[in-house]
Amino acid sequence: MKEPHGPLQGVKVVACSTAQAGTVPYMLMADLGAEVIKIEVPEGGDNSRGSTVLPGFPSTYFETNNRGVKSVTLNLKAPEGRDILRQLVREADIFGQNFRPGAAEKNGFGYEDLRKVNPKLVYVSISGYGPKGPHADLPGTDSMAQALGGIAEAFSSPGQPMRTGIVSVADETCAILAFGGALAALTHARATGVGQKVDCSLLGGQLRLMGWTLTTAMWRDRNPVTGQARVTGTAERPGLSASFNDRDGKPLVFQLDGVRKWQTAMTALGFYETLETAGFGSLGVMHESEEKRAGLLGLLDKLFATGPREVWVEKLRAADVVAAPINTLLEAANDPDVLANGYVTEMEYPKHSKRLKVHGTPWHFSETPAQIGIAPELGADNDSVLARLGYGADRIRDLKARKII
Repeated sequence: MKEPHGPLQGVKVVACSTAQAGTVPYMLMADLGAEVIKIEVPEGGDNSRGSTVLPGFPSTYFETNNRGVKSVTLNLKAPEGRDILRQLVREADIFGQNFRPGAAEKNGFGYEDLRKVNPKLVYVSISGYGPKGPHADLPGTDSMAQALGGIAEAFSSPGQPMRTGIVSVADETCAILAFGGALAALTHARATGVGQKVDCSLLGGQLRLMGWTLTTAMWRDRNPVTGQARVTGTAERPGLSASFNDRDGKPLVFQLDGVRKWQTAMTALGFYETLETAGFGSLGVMHESEEKRAGLLGLLDKLFATGPREVWVEKLRAADVVAAPINTLLEAANDPDVLANGYVTEMEYPKHSKRLKVHGTPWHFSETPAQIGIAPELGADNDSVLARLGYGADRIRDLKARKII
């Protein structure tokens, strides 16, 4: 008996999407068993195919965002290309696009166009700023959303310029929200027979990512304290999440709340007596003044610099305090918990006779496990997909010759 592949078996997706936020939602669906047909421009394909870092190997950007999908090339400026797209949409559950606002409508595959073809269709549209507002018609990027959404401040240090980060958190957050939104709408469509349009944006996702920290800033009407420490709660019930370097400059973090937990943690480290003598027996003093906060953090800097990171983390964990080393990206990729859970795994690339490390899956399904694939060659699925629509070999060759596919 064939092992079930993912809980989304039977779901059909057509995606006219590029970049990260526009492709990751459907890549995740492919991991979970959905059939995802990616529409690409004939000959050139998705622009990100060319951004390789290993000569002769696929683009890491394209591979990460498009694994497990099927590639069909269509010239959507040609009537025949648009007709093929409508045939694919007729049998699809979900359609996705992240063109510049207005472009899909201009080219005949906006929501109102495609809902006429398939009333049950879930139509997912991803934009930079959202469907409303003064900049709704502008294109967007990850760095633009990071800049507007507050994360640059959240990870800034006092006195230092705010900067956007190298990891595409706005793209990825938007993609995960689009993934969830599409499946929520699909649940409704299957129950009622009525599809709908789902709008997601890079900016909207970034605001959601700010979570309770944004709520706190809005309620207090002031920006949060940033830097090496996140101070929360009140003097009576203080909380602290802070990072420090060990004697070799290797960083770690711990997080706790409550006066008792503070004493437990510092006692386990052997720091409590020194801290109490200096007037920091209670963590609540951090709420008294900026001077007290700086004094406590400065003393902790000196104490953590007396020993190795692995010892400090082990002592804190033994005392049931949340603590961890602060990994680099390469350290994260080799972290024992990451590897044990398959969050990073290896895939065979037969064309290159090589196994390479890739993202695993963030889910574990007990009955329908996910199964990851590799990204397709450009147009690899043209023949099989068009044959399924009733196109014969001669007609497919003609479409290729005229660059419709």
